[in-house]
Amino acid sequence: MKQFLKFLPILLLYFVAAGRGYAQLQGQPLIDSLLKELPKQKEDTNKVKLLNDMAFEYLEINPDEAIKYGQQCLYQASKLDWKKGIGMANNCIGMSYLNKSDYAKSLEYFQKALNVFEEIENKSWIANVTSNMGIVYRNQSEYAKALDCYFKALKADEERGNKDGIVNVTVNIGNVYLLQNDYSKALEYYFKALKMVEEIGDKNEIIGVTASIGGAYSQEKNYTMAIEYMQQSLKLADETGNKYAIVVNSSNIGEIYTNQKNYTKAIEYFESALKVAEEMGRKSLVANLLGNIGELYLSIIGDTTSKATEKRTTVTGIDELSVSKHHPNASLPVGNAALLHEAFDHLQRGLAMAKEIKDPNSIMDIYEGLAKAYKLSGDYKKALEATDNYQAIKDSVFSKDNNEKILKMGMKNEYDRQRLTDSLKNSEKEKITALQLQRQRGYTAMGIAGILLLVGFSFFIVRERGKSEKERKKSDGLLLNILPGEVADELKANGTTTAKHYDNVTVIFTDFVNFTSAGARMSPQALIDELHTCFKIFDEITGKYGIEKIKTIGDAYLAVAGLPRDDPKHAENVIRAAIEINAFMQDRLAKLGSSTFEIRIGIHSGSVVAGIVGVKKFAYDIWGDTVNTAARMEQNSEAGKINISATTYELVKDKFTCEYRGEIDAKGKGMLKMYYVS
Repeated sequence: MKQFLKFLPILLLYFVAAGRGYAQLQGQPLIDSLLKELPKQKEDTNKVKLLNDMAFEYLEINPDEAIKYGQQCLYQASKLDWKKGIGMANNCIGMSYLNKSDYAKSLEYFQKALNVFEEIENKSWIANVTSNMGIVYRNQSEYAKALDCYFKALKADEERGNKDGIVNVTVNIGNVYLLQNDYSKALEYYFKALKMVEEIGDKNEIIGVTASIGGAYSQEKNYTMAIEYMQQSLKLADETGNKYAIVVNSSNIGEIYTNQKNYTKAIEYFESALKVAEEMGRKSLVANLLGNIGELYLSIIGDTTSKATEKRTTVTGIDELSVSKHHPNASLPVGNAALLHEAFDHLQRGLAMAKEIKDPNSIMDIYEGLAKAYKLSGDYKKALEATDNYQAIKDSVFSKDNNEKILKMGMKNEYDRQRLTDSLKNSEKEKITALQLQRQRGYTAMGIAGILLLVGFSFFIVRERGKSEKERKKSDGLLLNILPGEVADELKANGTTTAKHYDNVTVIFTDFVNFTSAGARMSPQALIDELHTCFKIFDEITGKYGIEKIKTIGDAYLAVAGLPRDDPKHAENVIRAAIEINAFMQDRLAKLGSSTFEIRIGIHSGSVVAGIVGVKKFAYDIWGDTVNTAARMEQNSEAGKINISATTYELVKDKFTCEYRGEIDAKGKGMLKMYYVS
């Protein structure tokens, strides 16, 4: 299910707009009123303002219409050579593209607006536009740039004594810290903002800041405090008739109850949010909520299935459902079948609306939910189609080309240009190093393969004539126990193998804590037997997720996902395997105590070179900084914990619950950001 933070930035964006003096969105009735006034307007600045208001009214309802009226506003302002109007129009168009998640275009227009307002030295609008640029960078996870923009906006607002602006920027600064899991810093800025808005007495601002505080507590998993502040925000929103805030708070409370598996309460709050969003005519919110509710029903099915027994069972907050153990292809039990029907209904309605308003993020999220739903129903053909649609949109939205455009658009000063130059230079150096290493490993591997043939390893080559089928199968099995299938096939077909460079892999290292002292407590045979039992289970788990075991080094276990075949879910699969490995060891520790071991796990994602090394007892191995960093992640983990790097975190943060540990000094690597995952 999509996290509540996907709602929170929308709420903050709304309050930023409202705090800058824009008309609060009121839907189609206000648009109709403005359309009647438009033909009556003369070709003057009043018409520019009216067109700008029209564009803002369409921001959430229909971003494409907002862009159309924004362009008309820009054209009219340019005819009059009214600088402020030109800046306003560019800002509004930028916000429209922001709502479409077209960050490159958004930054392009925000930068044009900023250039104009800096030229006419309008600090109010400088603060406004830089704050909006901060939202773009925040949404791209470029947190340092986002903070630069927000602090620039804060300075401009402080210079002109704009309390409303100071509040909004302060909240957004807190939000950036929250996105980095720095809860204490986030709450520090939120409470600063709350103190100011209570002094000002602006109830809408109090609603927004209180909701933000609730959001921070929710991320911290302090659900009691989270619900307390969100309920305060919701109550005030009810009193003031702030429907947008009602939707956001109800959705976020629903998310918390979902995390607590109180599904009746979760559905109650989500449906309440949906009803208000539909009353408002806010199609983007409606599509988002329909997708969330659909995934909520899938979560209920998953929870009931995981807790299924031969008898009836109960899940917190849900009436008894008829559930049983069943094969994925079998028909679902009656209770779950009804839930699946609800999931399909909400997801399909959400998809239709998301397509209507051309919202790529909602379309992408809903296709992901539909893929799960079709899989549960046993319709694997449609599940595959939904997955393909999800991946196609994801590739489009997050393509490398688009990211490059965004970077170029954002780099308007010398500092950023130099930073880009340095980045490109480093990238070239990395490519050259990788190529040299690949070439070196290739020569080594080819030499090894030749030696292997000379010293009698020709029995591995299936092309060898005169072997019986039984003998070939036996040698094949032995070979596949040493090498990955593709590498074994290459060796059999060509008599040689070459080292290969893989850009996107995830490496997992496990190690047993205090293994030496454990060995002192156990007999040699008991020690070996326990290691064998544990590693056998590790092999089964990694095999299930398509992860390639590389080797064991004493009591350490090394494996990698993403080679020799590409795996777009390499990081996700390794995390899932790590969770299962850790759960197995915790269960075994509870049963056997000192007769087994405590485990420590480390994970990092990046690039590696892989190939065959050695002549005697030759082995398939991997090299590179990624392997070293994964080892550092393991060394800096704790017993019973899974420690991941910042690189891996960025790949899985939407899939798993992660706890930021801060920057930790890793031997030979310096300060590295680390996260515990569960």
